[in-house]
Amino acid sequence: MTEPRLRLRLHFGPGSMFGPGRADLLEAIAAHGSISAAGRQMGMSYRRAWTLVEALNAGFSAPLVDSSRGGAAGGGAKLTAEGLAVLAHYRKLEMTLAEAGAAEIAALQQLACAIPTRK
Repeated sequence: MTEPRLRLRLHFGPGSMFGPGRADLLEAIAAHGSISAAGRQMGMSYRRAWTLVEALNAGFSAPLVDSSRGGAAGGGAKLTAEGLAVLAHYRKLEMTLAEAGAAEIAALQQLACAIPTRK
């Protein structure tokens, strides 16, 4: 049986949420300095990555990603102070929940049936 994993998704209201995929996207943008490179790393189109960034920027009181257009000077993207804070709080909450729930996760794993994989 594989190890269970905890996936945290926060719903703030209709159409406003933050979860592991969006956190991973923010981390990839921070690492690459580019929305398109972050999207490529995650196996998504630039359009999908940009749509998620727009949703992230609209879903918080201040934008999480600051981007500049490409061209001769090149473009780029970086996390704002708010983006860094949101990502740090989310990762800390994931760690806190995993640690606090470790005993319950282990108990549930003992009770779970092995689910066969599809061919």
